[in-house]
Amino acid sequence: MRDCTEIDLSQTLLEWYDRHAREMPWRIGPADRAIGVMPDPYRVWLSEVMLQQTTVAAVRKYFLRFTARWPTVEALAAAEDEQVMGEWAGLGYYARARNLLKCARVVASEHNGQFPDRYDALLALPGIGPYTAAAIAAIAFDQPETVLDGNVERVMARLYDIHEPLPGSKPKLKEKATALTPPRRPGDYAQAVMDLGATICTPKSPACGICPLYAPCLARAAGTHTELPRKTPKKPKPTRMGHVYIAQRSDGAMLMERRPDKGLLGGMLGWPGSDWSDAPSETPPFPAPWRELPGEVRHTFTHFHLILRIWAAELPTGTGPNGLIILGKHQFRPGDLPTVMRKAFDLWRGQ
Repeated sequence: MRDCTEIDLSQTLLEWYDRHAREMPWRIGPADRAIGVMPDPYRVWLSEVMLQQTTVAAVRKYFLRFTARWPTVEALAAAEDEQVMGEWAGLGYYARARNLLKCARVVASEHNGQFPDRYDALLALPGIGPYTAAAIAAIAFDQPETVLDGNVERVMARLYDIHEPLPGSKPKLKEKATALTPPRRPGDYAQAVMDLGATICTPKSPACGICPLYAPCLARAAGTHTELPRKTPKKPKPTRMGHVYIAQRSDGAMLMERRPDKGLLGGMLGWPGSDWSDAPSETPPFPAPWRELPGEVRHTFTHFHLILRIWAAELPTGTGPNGLIILGKHQFRPGDLPTVMRKAFDLWRGQ
């Protein structure tokens, strides 16, 4: 049973959200929800997958392009992999895009194009973890699930003055967030607490003076709010090196490879190349008049920085080394490449 303090906090936050909810292309605002308009689960799911590790400002244009091109989960399920990967380029974390397609196809084929409305069933879908399952259940279906993203963690850590560092403090933060999740309007509440963290209870310089939870915030009262949440220090990212080989035939065809399904950029088209390591092997994929281009490509992945040296070769028409994919001049679309491979192409094209 929720005590009076928790009820008051939740109600205060909902009243604030009713006045200050952000407008987003995937969101049904509180006024419309109050008259029975419910969100489209497809749009909620798509936005939540896109928003993982990415800001609302960055996601907005991608979301609008995706939903214009694939307005339903069935349309997305029928899309070609390369088209989806191309639209995803720039959002990073390509495993999310691969799982996006897998999930769309499972929903279309096994659930008649309808997302399940329960947490456990959502969690069983490809690429949907505990956070995303809770977010979809709460926001799309008004189920009383606890949504815990970085914004909510920050609000809970400050509201209750919790000093244990993340990620070890996640269970305690989840417990506090669960206690505040109301049985009525849980979808609006989930969005309210995330909006609070994104717009007022920000990582730096929180606007405590206009926060609806100013009075009960323990960290604000103790003067520790700018220190929270604490985080276990991250190890510095290592830097890896690599070689990329870009070959074009005289008829304009490009010679490419498809990367292994597992691992970084899994299943995506790219340029043949070396391993990415401290001392990569400078071994071309086939004999050709290779020349190294001036400059280098720099890219940062989640766990490491990458520096690529680019090699180019011009080949006669008809060349087709075994194991490579030949894309004709009108088949090759640079926009379908993952960002790091597009950077290599841009350097090659510029020279």
